[in-house]
Amino acid sequence: MLELAVLALLSESPMHGYELRKRLNTVLGTFHRFSYGSLYPCLRKLAAEGYVTADGPTAAGRLGGRSRVVYTLTAEGKERLAALLGEGGPSSWEDEMFGIRFAFFGKTDAAVRLRILEGRRGRLEERREKVRSALTRTRERFDSYTLELQRHGLESVEREVRWLTELIETERAQAPPTGVPPDLSAHAARPGATPPPAREDNGDGVPPAG
Repeated sequence: MLELAVLALLSESPMHGYELRKRLNTVLGTFHRFSYGSLYPCLRKLAAEGYVTADGPTAAGRLGGRSRVVYTLTAEGKERLAALLGEGGPSSWEDEMFGIRFAFFGKTDAAVRLRILEGRRGRLEERREKVRSALTRTRERFDSYTLELQRHGLESVEREVRWLTELIETERAQAPPTGVPPDLSAHAARPGATPPPAREDNGDGVPPAG
């Protein structure tokens, strides 16, 4: 989880640890609060695996007169990031991981985005049905406050399902049409282009030679 976030941010520009931590908390603070205790072990692990380099302090790596090590993404790190962004399995649908994956959807392939959104919606629909079933079975055993809390949770899940449905519809609407030969679609996309002339056949479904 943290590995993906760090690599994604370093793909934008090299950063020292303090700046990286600020960016992580800005981008992902809604979902997770990162600390130095979790960030620096992750950076050391990424450096040991060859995904980032830890360069000595430079003028750009000084903050308040203190020297800072600058971390830079390597070619191997870019490949690792691409592999992580290409994953769209069940782990991407869970509460905390989904938020992190969604934060970097701009770097994610459209087909993977759609798979994650659909998986997340399916997971929440399952949760919604469980909550509804629990409310039906235990309504008489709960006091009014517990029931309100259960209803609040159900409404939250229903809102997210509606939100996901809107995102899925948008993703599908933006997807390129299928079944169109690339050369014809590219030709039609040019402003003022006219379609290529139709080829006549000889009446037996076979086009004339030449």
